[in-house]
Amino acid sequence: MLQLSGKRLILASGSPRRRELLAGLDLDFEVDTRNDFNECFDPSTPFDEVPMLMARGKSHGFHRPLEKDEILITADTMVILPGKEILGKPKDRADAFRMLRDLSGKDHLVITAVVLRSTEKEDAFSATTTVSFKELSDEEIAYYIDTYKPYDKAGAYAIQEWIGHIGISGINGSYFNVVGFPVQRLYAALERFVG
Repeated sequence: MLQLSGKRLILASGSPRRRELLAGLDLDFEVDTRNDFNECFDPSTPFDEVPMLMARGKSHGFHRPLEKDEILITADTMVILPGKEILGKPKDRADAFRMLRDLSGKDHLVITAVVLRSTEKEDAFSATTTVSFKELSDEEIAYYIDTYKPYDKAGAYAIQEWIGHIGISGINGSYFNVVGFPVQRLYAALERFVG
C-alpha cells in the first residue's frame, strides 16, 4: 500500500472520470482546477507529442506556486486517428457524428500523458492504448449521440458507455487509459515519486 509520507495530492483536472479513477487507488487527494494555461499548440507538432505538451502546460500553468508538501497531478487524454487527425471534444451533433463515422471500422490510439510535480522534482509518462471499433451503422451512431450526449468527451465517445459495450471489438493496452487515466502506471509513478 502506497504511503504518501505526509504529502498532499492535488488533482488539477475537472474530469469526473479522473476523479473516480484516482479515488479507486484509495489515496486522499483534493481537486483544484484553477489554471492559467491556454490549451493550444502548433499544428505542426507531431500528434503523439501533443498530450504531453498539454499535460506539462497544465502543470506549469497551475494558478499558484506549490507548497513543500504538495504533489500536483495533471493529465491530458487525446484520441488520435493515425495518419488523419486528433479527435478532440465535438463542437456539436454533426461534429460528433463525423468523428464516430471516422472511427467506425478502424483502429485508433488513445494517449494519456501524466505529469507529477512537487517543489523538488517533476516526473512524466504517457500511456498508449489501441482501440478497435466494429463498423457502426448510422442508426447506432445517432442513437448513441442523442441518448448519451458525448460532447464533453474526446473522440465523441466514452468506452464505459453503450457505444463501448456494443462497438469496441478490441483493445490493446490499458482500459482505464481509455476512460481517462492510466491508474496502474500512475500508482507506480507515485511510488517512485515519493520513494
